[in-house]
Amino acid sequence: MSTVRSPAVAGTFYPADPAALERAVDDCLDRARVEPLPAKAIVAPHAGYVYSGPIAGTAYAAVLHRADRVRRVVLAGPAHRYPLRGIAVPGADGLATPLGVVPVDRAALDAIADLPGVQTLDRAFDGEHSLEVHLPFLQRVFPDAAVVPLLVGETPADMTERVLERLWGGPETLVVVSSDLSHFHDSDTARTLDRATSDAIEAAAPERLSGDRACGVMPLAGLLRRARALDLRVTTRDLRNSGDTAGGRDRVVGYGAYSLEPAEEARLTDDQRRLLLDAAMAALRHRVERGVTVEPEADAFPLPLRAARRTFVTLDLDGSLRGCIGTLEPVDPLVRDVAANAVKAAMQDPRFAPLSAAELARVSLTVSILSHDRPIAFTGEADLLAQLRPGRDGLIIADGTRRALFLPKVWDVLPDPRDFLHHLKAKAGLAPDRETGTLRALRFTAETFGTA
Repeated sequence: MSTVRSPAVAGTFYPADPAALERAVDDCLDRARVEPLPAKAIVAPHAGYVYSGPIAGTAYAAVLHRADRVRRVVLAGPAHRYPLRGIAVPGADGLATPLGVVPVDRAALDAIADLPGVQTLDRAFDGEHSLEVHLPFLQRVFPDAAVVPLLVGETPADMTERVLERLWGGPETLVVVSSDLSHFHDSDTARTLDRATSDAIEAAAPERLSGDRACGVMPLAGLLRRARALDLRVTTRDLRNSGDTAGGRDRVVGYGAYSLEPAEEARLTDDQRRLLLDAAMAALRHRVERGVTVEPEADAFPLPLRAARRTFVTLDLDGSLRGCIGTLEPVDPLVRDVAANAVKAAMQDPRFAPLSAAELARVSLTVSILSHDRPIAFTGEADLLAQLRPGRDGLIIADGTRRALFLPKVWDVLPDPRDFLHHLKAKAGLAPDRETGTLRALRFTAETFGTA
C-alpha cells in the first residue's frame, strides 16, 4: 500500500492555501533576473518564502526551460531537527504539499540502498523543512518529475559524493542542494561572510566551508566534489540576506542561488563579455597611456563577473602574439583578474618589450576563463596523446620543478597532438623525446572570447 508524507511547514514557511502558494512561487520565478542556463545542478535556500523565496526563485528560473526534460530531481538538504549520522531517505511513496503529491522515485532509492551511510529513517523527516520548502517550486517548474529526497547529516564528503554519483544520470536528472548561508549577524557582516562562502562554492572548495557559514555544508561538500571531478563551473546567481528581502538588518540570514554547469557549455552572456572586455581595455589604456594601474570596482559588475576565476589574457598585435599572462589559482574576482592580466600581458611578458601607446590601437585582446584541472592517468606518451582532445583541451605538464601550460587556443597553431605535446615539453625546458615516466599531466577547458 502506498504511503504519502503530509507537509510539516505549510502555513508557516509557505502558504497553506493552494492558490496563494501558486501565486507565491510564480511571483518568485517571475521576478528572477537570470538567463536560461545549461545547469546540471543548482543550490537554493530553504527559509520561509517571504525571506528566501526570491533567491530560490532565481535558482529555479535558471532551469525553467528544462521543464520538458527533467523527470527526476535529486533533492539533498541538511537535517535541522534530528541528530542524523549518514544519509536518511523516507519510506513514503509520495511527499504532499497543498499543491498535491510529489512522487518519490523509489527505484532510485533502491539503487542507493546498499551504499554506506544510506538508511531509511522516517523520523529524521518529522518537522524538517529543508527539503519540503523546495517541493512547491518543483511542482510548478517540473510538474512531471519524481523526487529523490536525501537528508544529509554528519557524513564524510566522499560518502555523499558516491550517492550523487550513482544518481547523477543524464539530462533527465537535476540535482538540487538546499542550503542557507550565515545566520544572525548584522547585514554588513553577513554580506562579507556570504561573499567569502560564495567564493569557496564557486571554487568548488568544500574544505573552505563550515556549518556556521552554510547549514547545508554536508550535501554541498559532496556536490562540489562532483563539480571538480566532472569539470562543472559553479556561479553565484543571487546573493542576498533577509535584510534585503523582508526582515530587519540587525540579525539576518544569508541566502545564495548557485548554478553548476558543464564547463564546456558554461558561457557568460554577450553583455557580460562586453563589460569584461571593456574593463580590461580600460585598465590597459590607463597603464599604457598614463602609467597608472586602475583596478575595476568588482561590486559594480554583475555577480558572474565577480566570481573568483583563473584566467589568461592574450594580446595580439596585427595578428601576431604580443603577450600572454594568466593566473593558475582562482583568487580575485573575474573582472579584476582579467584587467590585471591584460596589464601584465602588455607590460610584463618577458618575451616582449612593454607595449607602447603607439601600438595600443592595433592590439586585440582575448580572454580565456579556465576550468578545473583534472589529472590524466596515462601509461606512456602514446597513451597520453591518444587521450588529448584537439581544440578542446588545455594541457599542463609538470616534471619535478619544471612546469608549462598551453591554452586550448594553442591548437589553432599546433593542431597535431604530437607537435602540441613536444612544444609544451620544450616550453617546460624538457627535451621533446623525454620519456614520460615521471611526467604529470592535467587537462582543463576554457571559455575563450576577445575583442576581434
